[in-house]
Amino acid sequence: MQLTINHTTRYTYENPVDYALQKVRLRPRDNPMQKVGMWQVAVTGGKQEADYRDHYGNHVDLVSTTPGGTELTISAQGTVTTHDTAGVLGRSYGRAPLWHFAQATPLTSAGEGVTALAAVLEEHGQTLDGLHALSAAILDAAPYELGKTNAATSAEEALRIGHGVCQDHANIMVAAARVAGLPARYVSGYLMMNDRVDQDASHAWAEVHVDDLGWVGFDVSNGVSPDERYVRLAIGRDAPDAAPISGLRLGSGDESLIVSLQVQQ
Repeated sequence: MQLTINHTTRYTYENPVDYALQKVRLRPRDNPMQKVGMWQVAVTGGKQEADYRDHYGNHVDLVSTTPGGTELTISAQGTVTTHDTAGVLGRSYGRAPLWHFAQATPLTSAGEGVTALAAVLEEHGQTLDGLHALSAAILDAAPYELGKTNAATSAEEALRIGHGVCQDHANIMVAAARVAGLPARYVSGYLMMNDRVDQDASHAWAEVHVDDLGWVGFDVSNGVSPDERYVRLAIGRDAPDAAPISGLRLGSGDESLIVSLQVQQ
């Protein structure tokens, strides 16, 4: 399936900005699940300072805001041909070793809630069956609902709240898999929805390493493993590691953010 993606992020600052630098992870890479065609990232109100591959293999552009500016727009667009591998990325490894993805982070530290969910894995003889059951149990424990959590909400906090979005579901899945001794990681990317083209944000899911298969994806929010509707952007140990855009700003005043995203065949 060939997917066409247009993704624009616009920052508006209340006061002129002294300095701002963004890490932009908006360039998908080829892998067994996808082949990237034409792809470009454009910046208005700033400039690209450098680009590099981080320790996860993500392509990162460093983008600075024009000093004294009040707006920054970052746009990514292009095409990706995807393949349905039933969620199996396989034995695709970068510089980060497997043990690195078994380590907890502040957002994926396990408390009583995550530990209780991880026990679901012990009820199944096959690891893959257990992971699908875990995914379903997470969605039951924290049904999808906007506005209940934010970017700083941890996996354990989302379970206490009892609701979450794709970021929370992925963090919970990653945390619970690690409790069970399985390396797991967070994935950011895009999902083509069957009922709409325009979307409010990019998507996120989890990947867990299974000995016989390698990396396998689980989209808890939708109860499926990624298929040809999905495009992988970046990976990390949790949401901040793989965020499409993250950064810092020096200067007073508030900022507003508007995201425009279209994913279509």
